[in-house]
Amino acid sequence: MELHNLKPAAGSVKNKKRVGRGQGSTRGGTSTRGHKGAQSRSGYSRKRAFEGGQMPLQRRIPKRGFKNINRVDYVALNISKVEELAAKYKLTEISNEILHANGIIKKRDKVKVLAKGNLKTALTFNVDAYSAKAIEAIKGAGGTIVNEPVQNDAAENAE
Repeated sequence: MELHNLKPAAGSVKNKKRVGRGQGSTRGGTSTRGHKGAQSRSGYSRKRAFEGGQMPLQRRIPKRGFKNINRVDYVALNISKVEELAAKYKLTEISNEILHANGIIKKRDKVKVLAKGNLKTALTFNVDAYSAKAIEAIKGAGGTIVNEPVQNDAAENAE
């Protein structure tokens, strides 16, 4: 068998339906498009989720809930995980750039440090957010926070 001997399997190749070739072709007149309506016209393309005029599924189903467009999603980073990362990569500073360089987060992710676990190493932190207990744990281990959040004492001063 050689390339010039190859042929497709019997019955697998069919001729294209030739439309608009006159009445003798049995596909003249409307050219298999039927009478009138959008699908009979040139340039017709069905819209996504169009169901022939019936109310589309996404409009029939009730809508629930609320999506806050101002929501900020953080990647949670527990202190126990920070301790492991510092030992594994020999880090002295934890920042978004370093975490991204080591493949722990994506480039645009925001990071929040949480207090689960124990921190024994004194590290410098420069991430987006911290929980109150995480700040205590970092300072308790002798670490520093570059962009420490300002505590709001307005509620205490009001009393």
